[in-house]
Amino acid sequence: MCWKCGSKIDTSLTISRSSTCPVCSSDLHSCRNCSFYSPGSHYDCHETVDENISDKEKSNFCDYFKPAASFSKTAGYEEKKEKARAAFDALFS
Repeated sequence: MCWKCGSKIDTSLTISRSSTCPVCSSDLHSCRNCSFYSPGSHYDCHETVDENISDKEKSNFCDYFKPAASFSKTAGYEEKKEKARAAFDALFS
């Protein structure tokens, strides 16, 4: 499924670097759409990648890419990140 809009994607077809979601046009071959994406891990990836991919939402050339079946493991990540940032900022105000 698409990480951005949640649309189901036919994974029997090869997802290439230029593949996009037919509904929202977001890049499918991206970290956010990968089963190895794990915020908080080294370079936010469960695989032992050598380089950090700075934009996790854009297409990349990662050879480890495997489409994610669901996104429950990243649910709530953005809210936690914002709460942590607000708590940190509060220390200096």
